[in-house]
Amino acid sequence: MNPQASRSWLLVNPSREDDLHAVVASTACDQVILDLEDAVAPNEKEPARERVMEFLNSGGQAWVRVNDASSEYWSVDCRTLADADGLLGVVLAKTEGGNHMWDTAARLGGQSPVIALIETARGLSRVHDIAAARPCFRIAFGVNDYTLDIGVEQDPLALAYSRSQLVVASRAAHIPGPIDGPTRDPEQLAEGVALTRRMGMTGKLALHSTDADIINKGLSPSDSDIAWAQEFVEQFNSHGGKPKDGSDLPRLNRARIILDKASMLGLATPSA
Repeated sequence: MNPQASRSWLLVNPSREDDLHAVVASTACDQVILDLEDAVAPNEKEPARERVMEFLNSGGQAWVRVNDASSEYWSVDCRTLADADGLLGVVLAKTEGGNHMWDTAARLGGQSPVIALIETARGLSRVHDIAAARPCFRIAFGVNDYTLDIGVEQDPLALAYSRSQLVVASRAAHIPGPIDGPTRDPEQLAEGVALTRRMGMTGKLALHSTDADIINKGLSPSDSDIAWAQEFVEQFNSHGGKPKDGSDLPRLNRARIILDKASMLGLATPSA
């Protein structure tokens, strides 16, 4: 799956899984993130890192969440992963500045994409600088740590401004839409995905492989959206590609965005 359009991002604790190859092969999530940060206790960091490297250097491919740049583990994480064959990119915990993106990318060899995980008020206040840094591939919302940092409940209204800031920063920097935080209660997952979509976010972290179907369906263009987009593009082209009024070009742009995403997801042919 093209990571620019990927919807479901499964967090996996490498210390708790017997066979990482089996976990990655069996999930329907678009992407897998092997977590070296909060999910791993300090005394398990080194063996977890070794397991990740064994997986990545034996044919496996995945993203890896590394510890934040202020931690004692960040340098070792980056230095070790620089030699990983199957590394797709890293998710940087508690990103708080564009310099964190540049420094992390440099330590990885300069080629690996970096997803900035915004988990603090300081990080959110600098999100435009973070998004504009060239290594920044996408932005993700670490909603659990963020709510603890700013002292609010995980209420949609309380977090609406924060989510909107991630969406605006992503669009301004011309990077794919942000990845929302996970929903812990499986019974609230559908509602959580609907909120993610309403806020303009295009991906969501998953805690369980079974989250994939709800997230992928909820964050994909619907059949009716695709049908409308195809019909509008066809009608626009049949009229010589000339707008009839001022609303045609914005609607054409929306139609093409829908069809381009549907194409990346294998749901439709590319827009004309």
